[in-house]
Amino acid sequence: QVQLVESGGGLVEPGGSLRLSCAASGFAFSYYGMSWYRQAPGKERELIASIAGSGAGINYAESVKGRFTISRDNAKNTLYLQLDSLTPDDTAVYYCRRTSFPDWGQGTQVTVSL
Repeated sequence: QVQLVESGGGLVEPGGSLRLSCAASGFAFSYYGMSWYRQAPGKERELIASIAGSGAGINYAESVKGRFTISRDNAKNTLYLQLDSLTPDDTAVYYCRRTSFPDWGQGTQVTVSL
């Protein structure tokens, strides 16, 4: 079955960086667009970045544009999100998602200290 496992979150100071990974299995990874979402406490889950199966067609939410970078390594079935210039407003659980797949995994917690 489809499996998406996020990792790489943690505690980081404002202005710091993290690199999140999403290990994918159970489907032809390179044929599907992938996205990163995040959900902060008390807020709606929001789409923050997406990427086409080939690695083209990248889009970002305005809130992260210029600071976050989405990429993928199709040979490793892995999706990445590089988070730079982090602020406390970036604190959230981060999730990856496959196009047309409705279920969510556990996500990975990113906490930016005040």
